[in-house]
Amino acid sequence: MTNYNIVSLGEILWDILPEQELPGGAPLNVAYHLHKQSQKVVLVSRIGNDQHGQRLLDIMQQRGLATDLIQRDNRYDTGKVYARMDEQLDMQYDIVYPVAWDHISWDTALDAMFRNDELQYLVYGSLLARNEVSRNTLEKALQSPARKVLDINLRAPYYTKETLEWLLFSCDLLKLNIGELELIADWYGNFKTSEERIKLLSERFNIQTIIVTLGGKGCMGYIQGQFYYQEGQPVKVADTIGSGDAFLAGFLTSQISGYTPAYSLAYANALGALVASKPGGCPDYDPQEITDMIVKKKAYVSTGQ
Repeated sequence: MTNYNIVSLGEILWDILPEQELPGGAPLNVAYHLHKQSQKVVLVSRIGNDQHGQRLLDIMQQRGLATDLIQRDNRYDTGKVYARMDEQLDMQYDIVYPVAWDHISWDTALDAMFRNDELQYLVYGSLLARNEVSRNTLEKALQSPARKVLDINLRAPYYTKETLEWLLFSCDLLKLNIGELELIADWYGNFKTSEERIKLLSERFNIQTIIVTLGGKGCMGYIQGQFYYQEGQPVKVADTIGSGDAFLAGFLTSQISGYTPAYSLAYANALGALVASKPGGCPDYDPQEITDMIVKKKAYVSTGQ
């Protein structure tokens, strides 16, 4: 088995938009963008024995993604999400349940892969815990010594406070958007600023790195007790599907490469904006476009205070 350095664990599916169907699911999007940044990433998920599942496999193989840990399910269909963009340019989702990715099972291949000494990061999302089968697989995966990266993805009714607290206690790096930050932190008190909310989560759940997307306003991060900020990159938005996933992939790639937190956030911010300027969560692009955006804006100098 290939010695992967990143595992992306969770849902793969089809985003059904009014005008087209696009491959998606946060773990697939993250894996795609990590692969574009030359990371040795493997996607762990489950598809149905149907045409939608075969099309996903074909697309992943065409794009060079490893598919050896994609499980097949004879009972449940490949996942689907019906998506539309509202007047504020935010995506609204209707996620079909139950589907194949709710039943990712632990097997000998996963056990061997998570024993890989070269594994640096395990990326997973909160949706993975909505079904007992996939949740049990996640619990076993979290025993790996790899750094745990939680991508909060709040989709009612598929989360509870109890489940989210378990996930938050499990992670080393937390990525979420501003709305998710406000919702979760405000369970524990009244806060006036995003900084207060982030510090609360960091201290309560012992999370050393928290990165927050702010939509068109950019992003902010709290890394080893220091705040960092990046302004938004001006782009014409095609849709925002997968832009947060691209952001996370950009941040991880930069951190693995040894860049500073400020530059890592600038790179993540630029990649997220670039993806938002193109349709779908996995558009084609040249990674040089990301660097060009950073240089043009001189974004990396915008550091914490």
